[in-house]
Amino acid sequence: MESWDLTAVATPGGSRSPVVLHSENEARAVVIGLEPGQELGEHEVKENAFLIVVEGVVQVAAGGQTLDAGAGTLVRFDPEERHAVSSREGARLLLLLAPWPGEGHYRDD
Repeated sequence: MESWDLTAVATPGGSRSPVVLHSENEARAVVIGLEPGQELGEHEVKENAFLIVVEGVVQVAAGGQTLDAGAGTLVRFDPEERHAVSSREGARLLLLLAPWPGEGHYRDD
């Protein structure tokens, strides 16, 4: 068994320094800190992506929809679904990617 206190994982540098907690074929778990005003610009991943807001509030945009998501919110994105995440006040996120890596994640797949 492994466990983490998601509220205590240091994320110096905010989104520029995500912290990988676990990474094996079945999934990858990453903690991301967003500083006030910081964002993860529009992007996509090859995996199923589950984004959990641990602390703070984020604005999530995908498929022409926007959502203000507070602590306790879970958002799921399909593989290759374009999305963006930002936070006016700062936030802490847990990102789960499954399976890891998804087909096509590395260009030489």
